[in-house]
Amino acid sequence: MEVVEQARVSTRSESVTKPQATRESACLEIRNAAFLGRVLEPPKYGYANADGTLYKPSRKEIFSLFAERLNVFADKRNWLAFTAWVAAFALAGFFIRFVTSHYFSWPLFFLGLVYSMVCLGTHGTIFLHRYSTHHAYNFKNEFWKGVCRNLSIKVIPEEIYVISHHVHHSISDKPGDPYNPEAGWLYCFLADANHQPVARDLTETEYTRMAALMKHTGVKVNTYAQYKRWGSLCHPLRTVTHYILNWAAWYGIFFLIGGHALALAIFAMSAIWAFGVRTFNFDGHGGGRDKRTDGVDFHRKDLAINQIWPGYVAGEWHNNHHLYPNGARSGFLPHQLDLAWIFIRSWNRLGLVSNYRDYKEDFLEKHYRPYQQALQLQRLEVAATLKVGKATPLATQPPN
Repeated sequence: MEVVEQARVSTRSESVTKPQATRESACLEIRNAAFLGRVLEPPKYGYANADGTLYKPSRKEIFSLFAERLNVFADKRNWLAFTAWVAAFALAGFFIRFVTSHYFSWPLFFLGLVYSMVCLGTHGTIFLHRYSTHHAYNFKNEFWKGVCRNLSIKVIPEEIYVISHHVHHSISDKPGDPYNPEAGWLYCFLADANHQPVARDLTETEYTRMAALMKHTGVKVNTYAQYKRWGSLCHPLRTVTHYILNWAAWYGIFFLIGGHALALAIFAMSAIWAFGVRTFNFDGHGGGRDKRTDGVDFHRKDLAINQIWPGYVAGEWHNNHHLYPNGARSGFLPHQLDLAWIFIRSWNRLGLVSNYRDYKEDFLEKHYRPYQQALQLQRLEVAATLKVGKATPLATQPPN
């Protein structure tokens, strides 16, 4: 059964005027922005200068904070960022083992690369991005949510991704954006430890509101008392257990298919995505420079751009996504292959996804067709001008 939720304006009482509704919406956005401005642990070097402009820390400051945020001996509440980087370096260990062992072969290398780029990339878009963060669709039940959650090797804890990504959309490319590209590549690469951990001083009311952002993801969140102890929404025992079971299951599956050679190759090449994904937002926002293209990138509130490679391998047409962040599809045009959307749509047809939001028609009606029509009109005007110019005879010079 298919249930599609298109973009639409809610029906309201006629007593509420459009200006009133606009003011209410603006007030809600301000309150949400204020709340989201509290949910992440700020870096010790801060986000902004005294005049409100972005503070760009030095490499020394970034590395110093990174070392501090991974030090679980100084503060056990650093456990989540530490766990995420242990997982990344464990995959790097698989990579070293693979390329230096007799299991290595170029066919397995490229097969693992495809898994890393396409399977891990697309699954990240499907579950972490469109479902866990933006709730762009719903599963039929908890079982199928759990299946989808574990359809690939676990690399990133949901908490690190989801909460910070809400903040990113709230203040994209502004001071406070946890992976602001204008602060540089390293600022984004180490953001999961330096800028993305949740704040540790939230009130119980604030914590409950933050936990609501994760309630649909399948992650069992901590009580407020556990949060105060561990500094996180998720519990270390449950998180580490999930990593172990997920990795054991997938290594076993790949081993049954192709022995240690295949399993080692897949885990080894997954390291490429584990490290590469940390730079996506830097590249996806033009490296802090305005690389948006007319007729391609219609969202103009930040520097997000549509890119061919992330679009094709993971369905990440990033400018389209920022235009419709809670949509289940971001590839709107024929050439914009969206594997994540194909997966969501397929599961919907199988009855495993109950509903989704699709903004393709809204995009075509409000952005793409008006642009094409304006472009066509401009071409006709240019052609008409050239035609008139050719038809006008040159003025003759008076005789001497």
